[in-house]
Amino acid sequence: MAVTDFGITALASSLGEPCDVPSSVPRYGVSADIVAAMGFRTFHRAPAGISTTDFAVAAARAALGRAEVATDEVDLLVAVSGGLPEYLLWDFSAAVARDLGMPEVRTVSLGQGCMSAVMSFENIAGLLATREEVRTVLLVSAERVCDTHLNRLGNGSTAESDGAVAAVLRRGHPSLRWLASEQVTDARYADFFRLEYGGAAAPVAPKGRGNREIDPAVAVFQHFGGDAERFTAYAESTHTRLLEAVDGACARAGVPRSELSRVILLHSDQITLARQAVVLGIDPERTNADLAALFGHFGGLDPLLCLDWYLDAGQLAEGDVVALAGMSAGLHWFCTLLRV
Repeated sequence: MAVTDFGITALASSLGEPCDVPSSVPRYGVSADIVAAMGFRTFHRAPAGISTTDFAVAAARAALGRAEVATDEVDLLVAVSGGLPEYLLWDFSAAVARDLGMPEVRTVSLGQGCMSAVMSFENIAGLLATREEVRTVLLVSAERVCDTHLNRLGNGSTAESDGAVAAVLRRGHPSLRWLASEQVTDARYADFFRLEYGGAAAPVAPKGRGNREIDPAVAVFQHFGGDAERFTAYAESTHTRLLEAVDGACARAGVPRSELSRVILLHSDQITLARQAVVLGIDPERTNADLAALFGHFGGLDPLLCLDWYLDAGQLAEGDVVALAGMSAGLHWFCTLLRV
């Protein structure tokens, strides 16, 4: 059960410009058949000159406005970005605080891939438990694709998008209350989905080669020595470990999985989302597959973006329990439960 009592008072987002997926295929040099199989209709691309920090600040200001909370009322800023940082040896959370006009607020930066935004609730719970003076928390999660390193349509499972979501959390707030979080890790696959070049191990790519030329799916398959049966078993385990994370959170909260109103997942392709629904034993309409196709993949902020959309659309009722869940590089599977 939750050791601290807090909930979301307001959510808001800031998204890049919508781009039609089918008509973008020639630009990204990807097979039209592969893109069609993914099922994405739209992705969102940042206008020229708009950074990850810019998205984060815009979403944060909108969320504070919705919550009618002034910047000087914020006791803690938690800034999340699981993708490539804008700069090396640089703190994203401090940059967001500076641009929001909060130069002395306590900040925390989280960057553990696609699990960071959803699992930040557990981190925030710990800080609230140990710091009585913290009453109001501003959580902001932002991602912007670096086109030099990543092909937005190139990995065969997602259409990468740019944007941010922010949430204002308050101690004792009665709605959208955090109930529990759970994480499952299999560190044997720590190198899956990594970018080979740009870090300290290989700062510069060899001439004529770069991260965009490396297909992460091929690298994963090669890990299993080309053994199709082992690869298939691994692929199936990615769904069962997701179930383990969801059930773990449900057990902590004392909420049966059958009572979840929605399971809001990371935005993968439609085939993967349908398979995850089967493994979780839920109707696909209780997932966010429809919004995944509409928005594209914003990294770890997908579930919060969909939560904001469902609330605005009036598709969640008081007392509903929603699960925010997914899989992240590491490999990690994760889930956080909120009661509306």
